Amino acid sequence: MANHSYCDGVNRRDFLRVGALAGIGLSLPNFLQLQAQGGVASSKGKAAIYVRLSGGPSHMDTFDLKPNAPDTHRGEFKEIATNVPGVRISEHLPKLAQCADKYTILRGVSHTLAAHELGSSYMMTGNRPIASLRYPSYGAVVAREMNAPEYLPPFVAIPSQGNYATGFMGPEFGPFETGSAPVAGRALEVRGLALRNGVTLEDVDRRQNLVKRYDTAFGDYAKDDKLLAGMDQFGQKAYEMMRSEKSREAFDLRKESENVTKLFGTDSFSQSCLLATRLVESGVRFVTVTLGGWDTHDQNFAKLKDKNLPTLDAGLSGLFLTLAAKGLLDTTSVFVTGEFGRTPKINDRAGRDHYPRAMFCLLAGGGIQGGRVIGESDAKGEGPKDKAITPDDVAATYYHSLGINPTKEYNTPSGRPVMIVRNGKVMNELFA
Repeated sequence: MANHSYCDGVNRRDFLRVGALAGIGLSLPNFLQLQAQGGVASSKGKAAIYVRLSGGPSHMDTFDLKPNAPDTHRGEFKEIATNVPGVRISEHLPKLAQCADKYTILRGVSHTLAAHELGSSYMMTGNRPIASLRYPSYGAVVAREMNAPEYLPPFVAIPSQGNYATGFMGPEFGPFETGSAPVAGRALEVRGLALRNGVTLEDVDRRQNLVKRYDTAFGDYAKDDKLLAGMDQFGQKAYEMMRSEKSREAFDLRKESENVTKLFGTDSFSQSCLLATRLVESGVRFVTVTLGGWDTHDQNFAKLKDKNLPTLDAGLSGLFLTLAAKGLLDTTSVFVTGEFGRTPKINDRAGRDHYPRAMFCLLAGGGIQGGRVIGESDAKGEGPKDKAITPDDVAATYYHSLGINPTKEYNTPSGRPVMIVRNGKVMNELFA
């Protein structure tokens, strides 16, 4: 799965920041009191999948079509019915139309950041970016709050996470990156797990014993340095994964049955979605999957019809159906989004430009009821019809579906208290 550069020319490079200590959120008595009063909806999520549509997909041509809008806005695609009465989506998403009961569409999601870097940061953290602080991504927070089996990382990115990882938190909460996307019918050689050039597990054991002797020699020095401590945790986790047959099997798509694999396409995005379902089944707590190519300033309709929408349709429908078939959808919170939508008005290159004032998100699992549409954009898709849904609200809801209190506070390295989500409110209607 290729990495995509955007029209603004921003290069994506990973970064890791030094970590902090945990803060305190709601007390248990307060939480139970709010729940009893109906102020907190129930959540069921034990793991999460975040599908990032990098580049900014058009809401008008996917999940929020406007068939009665003027020709300058409407576009070339028609609506089709889904398996949920009254819910209609793009004709180029027929598989997703037949499993619309598995997810909820959010329409009229709105913000004001039209640059890729800023919009991505907002949508991948749930906090509007500010110059003085980098917020942690969803995956980093989940890695901190939810333990995974010792032989698996809590946070996996397929194939990479990009710039949006740990923020002010330490590297120990960063993602394990596969480094490549899986290929249908082949074993995925995960970077760091595969033994190459004649290296044996005995060689790895000898190296690990040498590292332990160095740790003893240096005493507490490495423990006091958060960067070194994080690196040590990564090294130990890599060692445990390399030694574990269960870990290797979690990344091996050849172990899946034909009944499951036939639900997906053979492209890298579909196979990445298949791997994501397998990883959460094995105990990974958070998986990021990226599908790029949505920055359609020109030839929007041709690109969507010929490539993007069929690819999304095959992979995402397979993901929902597989999670449901394995009994994992109720306990796996799924969030699908780009960094913004695209202009309702079509430009002179048959394209659509950046447009954060209206976009869509999909949510599923973790107690979220499928088969619904929440929110609405106006007649031309230019903004929310009534009340806007903010990225902060979606973030608070996503965290809540995993049993994580979005108002919990962490401390930055300088001691500054920061809530997981500063301004969002849980959308309780999604759990009704």
